[in-house]
Amino acid sequence: MNKEWLDNILNNEVLILDGAMGTELQKLGMKPGYCPELLNIEDPEMVKKVHKSYVDAGSNIIEANTFGGNRLKLKEFGLENKIEELNIEGIKIAKEMAKDKAKVFASVSSTGKFIEPMGDYTFDEIYDVFKEQALILEKAGADGVIIETMTDIHEMKAVVIAFKENTNLPIFASMTFQADGRSVTGTDPKTAAIILDALGVDAIGVNCSLGSEGLYKFLEEMIEVTDVPLFVQPNAGLPRLEGDKTVFDATPEFMLEYSEKFYDLGINIIGGCCGTTPTHMRKIAERFKNRKSNKKKLKKNITYLTSRSQFVGIGYPEMVKILGERINPNALKRIKEDIKEYRTTQIRKEAIAQVEAGADVLDINVGLGTIDEAKMMKKAIIAVQNIVNVPLTIDTTDIIALEAGLKAYSGKPLINSVMGKKKSMETIFPLAKKYGAAVLGLALDENGIPATAEERLKVAEKIVKTGMEYGIKKEDILIDTLVLTASAEQDKVLETVKAIELVKKELGVNTVLGVSNISFGLPNRKYVNAAFLSMCIGAGLDLPIMSPMNMEMKNALMASCVLTGRDKNSGKYILYSSGMSVTETKKDEKDIPLEKQAYNCVIKGDTGEIKEILEKILESGEKPLDIVNKILIPAITEVGDLYDKGIYFLPQLMMSAEAMKKGVERVKKEIKEGDSNSLGKVIFATVKNDIHDIGKNIVTVLLENNGFEIVDLGKDVPTEEILEAAKRENVDIIGLSALMTTTMVEMRKTIEAIRKEKLSVDIMVGGAVVTPDFAETMGAYYSKDAVEAVKVAKEIMKKRGIGNNKK
Repeated sequence: MNKEWLDNILNNEVLILDGAMGTELQKLGMKPGYCPELLNIEDPEMVKKVHKSYVDAGSNIIEANTFGGNRLKLKEFGLENKIEELNIEGIKIAKEMAKDKAKVFASVSSTGKFIEPMGDYTFDEIYDVFKEQALILEKAGADGVIIETMTDIHEMKAVVIAFKENTNLPIFASMTFQADGRSVTGTDPKTAAIILDALGVDAIGVNCSLGSEGLYKFLEEMIEVTDVPLFVQPNAGLPRLEGDKTVFDATPEFMLEYSEKFYDLGINIIGGCCGTTPTHMRKIAERFKNRKSNKKKLKKNITYLTSRSQFVGIGYPEMVKILGERINPNALKRIKEDIKEYRTTQIRKEAIAQVEAGADVLDINVGLGTIDEAKMMKKAIIAVQNIVNVPLTIDTTDIIALEAGLKAYSGKPLINSVMGKKKSMETIFPLAKKYGAAVLGLALDENGIPATAEERLKVAEKIVKTGMEYGIKKEDILIDTLVLTASAEQDKVLETVKAIELVKKELGVNTVLGVSNISFGLPNRKYVNAAFLSMCIGAGLDLPIMSPMNMEMKNALMASCVLTGRDKNSGKYILYSSGMSVTETKKDEKDIPLEKQAYNCVIKGDTGEIKEILEKILESGEKPLDIVNKILIPAITEVGDLYDKGIYFLPQLMMSAEAMKKGVERVKKEIKEGDSNSLGKVIFATVKNDIHDIGKNIVTVLLENNGFEIVDLGKDVPTEEILEAAKRENVDIIGLSALMTTTMVEMRKTIEAIRKEKLSVDIMVGGAVVTPDFAETMGAYYSKDAVEAVKVAKEIMKKRGIGNNKK
């Protein structure tokens, strides 16, 4: 497809997408549990009817029936060998119905798998899955692609890169968020928008999960951080069962009213998701037929960096941010020793310490020259991003290690660094563009560090200009004007300060500086560093590279933000000052009791040390059951509380669960048969015709770590099999999961069958389409996520009068 058509319509008109595919196919007779993409070859007329209805309704873009057409999804139905035929026919059918009235975009969605360490797949493996589908779809004649209903930003990155690198198709990318404003793996709308903006997609959207009201709130957030066109595809409200039918309550009139609100917000691409019909889309299309676009421009020169779950804004009028510098083999001997052995224990501890001390971004450097740096960089990035939420800087001169780090990272990182040398820019900028990273540019070139501020400005200008030629936004290039030591080159100190002023004034980019280098060779370095930092902030420094543990520098930073107007009304300084007189002496790790160390291992997801610590506790004579009940269970319970409060997200939850699992495995060896206590026995199953099991798998892991016995029956489980297992295993609770609107009916049938058998069990239900009202109607307990499932299961067992005493 010619992207000029897309640019033209987005600049001048409102673009109308189509509505739901799945629920419309169900109305036409598609059976529950059937692979929708198989209809492309087994009943193409059914698919044609849906497409034609949306074209007739006035949709400018219709989506081909290729939503689950990737190899891993098709494998669930044994159809992976038909991947080419199903995708090609999907595009062909849509093209036939669209004719010259609408464009045809491929619909692409998740594999249903997680990238390591949460799952078993590497970034490259997921990339290859979507590369295969991308090549097929472009060959088939798709005009573009909508990547939608994505719940993990890391997988979204892999999909976007696969399509950008292997096709010329316009890319719309849409995330799905829960009611709490987070995706399943913890990404909020602003963070998602920043990452997708940096990846260079043509439009950023939200779809599914909620109705128009919920998605409106997410778009309000997104529009604050990106000027990429936004789009929306809301459900027609939340689904509910009416007899054997799944119904959606949002009327065409209600969704039309919200379409006006979307438009007023600046959203010019509007469609629908589950439950929306041609009638919904016709009313919206008629209303906006001759409407001019209402695109709103973002006017901010802020550099955004993100982790998976948090973003940081760098640049005036934001507060000056701290880039923590201590995760470096040359800075700390204990980190150097860990790196030699490919361990991450000390790196993780240092990351936590720096974030607790106030670091906003962490620099990760594992370069030793004697190791496989790519292997170690990947391990370090995965370890750190799953234990702290701040964004990371990937600091290396090894290009292979850099790319390994970029693949392992879920968010938008900062690359440290690029120089004004042609080869450096030719190497770094393409990687930054591909993986959606910001870049730290060093004001030096083939001739070294220029002596004057004006010469450094020229190098900085070359870096910024070249970066923009590679498609990197100006705000995603930060300049380091470089520090020379005052003890050796005192006359160069003010050149650095002057260079910051020039870069800010002449280039309008944000600045970064390794401040501590100024004091090498001088006594009482902390005072020199603090004074120099204040001077640089006065000149416009945005991101000093420094230790957040250096209180003199931190105090200078906070005071300087007041004096330069970055801290409005001195609010942050006043709050900070109120705690300055409070000093806390941290104990050396060796002085912390072993029990507390083991507890902390679970809290921090430290799988490396927990077995060794538990060995020592066992040697001291502690009873194995007391270790489980007094250390491990309380720790994982606190992790659940941190998750509930929005401090931890799914990655931290899973890492803590893994540490807990390793701890329990070790302690179990010492527990005599018949001694172990069980909170209860639970059967878990995804109901018949539903092939989704990510949520169920997370729930079972947490329940098991909290002391429950689990019988996992898997996915697409017939009612009869669930009943047989419940009788055979003598369970206390049956847990049922459903993700699809079509399988809510199946869940109800299963519950009714359990009641008919009069089994002495309690039932717990959950899943994307399941609501508290549905659970109440069925007389079942409801859990919205894995952490709540643990609490509900404990509540059930308490009511059953079993608690912790069940053998």
